[in-house]
Amino acid sequence: MARGTTSKTLVWILMGLLILGLGGFGVTNLSGNIRTIGSVGGEDITVDAFTRAVQDEIRAREAESGAPIPFSRAREMGLDQIALARLIASTALDNETAELGLSVGDSNLRDQLLQIEGFQGIDGNFDRDGYRFYLDRTGQSETEFEEGLRKEIARGFLQSAVLSGVTAMPAYADTVVAHLAERRNFSWARLSEAELDTPLSEPTEDELSSFHSENPEQFELPEMKRITYAWLSPDMIVDQVEIDEATLREQYEDRADEFNRPERRLVERIVFSDESTAESAKIALENEEKSFEDLVAERGLELSDVDMGDVLPSDLGEAGPAAFNAEPGTTVGPFPTDLGPALFRVNAVLPASNMPFEEAAELIRDDLAMGRARRQVEDRMDQVDDLLAAGASIEELADETEMRLFTLDWTPDSSGNAAGFEAFQEAAEAISEDDFPQLISLDDGGIAAMRLDEIVPPRLPPLDEVRDDVIAAWEEAELTRRLTDKAETLLDQITPESDMAALGLIVTEEAEITRGDFIPGMPQDFLTRVFDMEEGEARVIELPAGAALVRLDAILPPDENDNDVRRLRDAITEQVSASQAQDLFQYYINDIQARAGLELDQAAIDAVLSNFQ
Repeated sequence: MARGTTSKTLVWILMGLLILGLGGFGVTNLSGNIRTIGSVGGEDITVDAFTRAVQDEIRAREAESGAPIPFSRAREMGLDQIALARLIASTALDNETAELGLSVGDSNLRDQLLQIEGFQGIDGNFDRDGYRFYLDRTGQSETEFEEGLRKEIARGFLQSAVLSGVTAMPAYADTVVAHLAERRNFSWARLSEAELDTPLSEPTEDELSSFHSENPEQFELPEMKRITYAWLSPDMIVDQVEIDEATLREQYEDRADEFNRPERRLVERIVFSDESTAESAKIALENEEKSFEDLVAERGLELSDVDMGDVLPSDLGEAGPAAFNAEPGTTVGPFPTDLGPALFRVNAVLPASNMPFEEAAELIRDDLAMGRARRQVEDRMDQVDDLLAAGASIEELADETEMRLFTLDWTPDSSGNAAGFEAFQEAAEAISEDDFPQLISLDDGGIAAMRLDEIVPPRLPPLDEVRDDVIAAWEEAELTRRLTDKAETLLDQITPESDMAALGLIVTEEAEITRGDFIPGMPQDFLTRVFDMEEGEARVIELPAGAALVRLDAILPPDENDNDVRRLRDAITEQVSASQAQDLFQYYINDIQARAGLELDQAAIDAVLSNFQ
C-alpha cells in the first residue's frame, strides 16, 4: 500500500507541474494576459490596436494588388513592421496631445462620426445598424471606437499645425522650371545617303569579319538555359473528344439566352425627389440649358452611378415602352420608379440576335470538347505525379503518357509553346541543375515538367549564323561614318549669320522647343544633345544610318505667360513643400519618442504575430 500511495502522489505532483507549465503558456498566447505590446510615454500600444493595424496594412496591399496576401508573404514584405511603425507614430502623437491638453469635445466627435460615409445609409443619414455591423466586424465597442476617433481627430489637429505653413523656397522651383521649361531655337538638316559623293558599296568578307569580331555586343547571344520538357495541353487531345448531337442540343437549350437574345438597350437613369423637379430638369434638357451630364453632376453623382447597363423593357417599368422606342442619345421621362420620378437616357441599341442550332452547334462542340479535354488532362495529373515521384525522366514521361517531348534554349524573352505560360516561365527562371522534375500546372489547364540540361553562357555566334544581321549593322555604321565625315566638311561653313540652305541641304527651323518636346524621326537623345550646345554653335550629331547638322540659334528662358509653365512651377512647389513638411513631421515624431520614451515588448509582439499564422 505504501508503494501504491507513493506512486499516486508522484502522479499528482507531475500533473500539478504540467498544469503549472501549461498555465505559463498563457503569457504568450494572447489568452487574456497580454494587454499591450509597448508604450510611448504614458500612452499604451494595445494588442488590439496592433492587430488591427497589421490587418489594415495587409488589406490595403491586397486592395492594391487585387489578390490575397498570405501572412508569410506579408511578413516578407515587412507589412508587420510598417504597421508597427505607423502605430508607434500615432501613439506618440496621442501622448503629445495628452501632454498639450488637446482634445475634442463630444459635439465635434458626434459631427465627425455622422460624416463618415461608411456609416451612412442610402438616404445619406447615419445608419446605426451599419455602425454596429462595422463594430462587430472589427471587434470594437462603441466606446473603444469613439475614443479612437477622438484621438484621431486630435492627432489631425496637431499634424495640421505642424504641416501647415511649410512652403518650399521659390529658388528651388525657379531652378527646376528654368531647366525643364527653357526653350531653344535651332536649325538642322539631316544628311542621307543621297548626299554621299559615291554610293555605299557592298562590304567585303574581311570587313564583315572585322565588324563582327569588333562589335560582339551587337550580336552576342544571352545566357540561356537548355531545357528539356514534357508538355500536355488540352489542345493536343481536343480532337480525340467526341460530343454526340443529343448533348449538343441539350446545351443549346440550356444556353438559349446566349444564342437567342432579345433587343436590349444601354440606359442611364437619374432619380429626382419629386415630379416637379424632374419636370424642370427635363425642360432644361429640351431647351439645351443643361446637359444630362450637368444634371448628374448637380446631384453629386458620376455617370457610373446612374448607369443601368444593358436592360430589357421589363427592367424599366413604365419607362420601358418609351425607352425602347427612343433613338440613341434621347432622354425620356420622367417616369415613376421605386426610388422616385426619373429621367432615362438611351445610349445605344443592342439588337436582337438569333442563332439557329446548326450555326451554334460548332461553337458548343468546341466549348464542350475543350472542357472535357481539360478534365482529361487533369485526370492524368496523378499518373504524371506518380511517375515523377518514382524517378521517371522527362523522356520516360513522353514515352509512358500522352505528353510530348520538347527542347528549348530558354531566356526570359522566350515565348511560344509551353514557354508562353507564366507558370512555365517562373519555373524556368527558378530551375537549377540539381532540381528534380516537378509537375507544373499551366493556365490553359495543361501540364508540363522540365529538366535543366545545362546553362549555356553568353556567346558570339559564328558570322555565318548572323550574317544578315552583321551586314545590316555594318551598312548602318558605315553610312553613319561617311555621312558624319561629310557633315564635318560642311561644319566650318555654318555660322550664326549663314544660310544653311545655301549648302544644298533641306533645312528645318525649330522654335521654342523645350526638353520635353520630341522631333519626329529623331532618336530620343537628339534634343538632349541640342540642349548641350552653346548659342550660335554648330555641331554634327550622329544618327542611326545618318548624321545631322545642327545650329543653335537662340536660348530662351521659360515663357512665364504660358499656363503650363505656371502649373509646372505650382506643382513643383507643392510637391517639394509636401516633402519638406513630411520630413519635418517625421522629425517631430522622432523628437516626441525621444522625449517621452519608447518601450516595446518583443515577446508580446511575437505572440500577436504568431496568431496570424
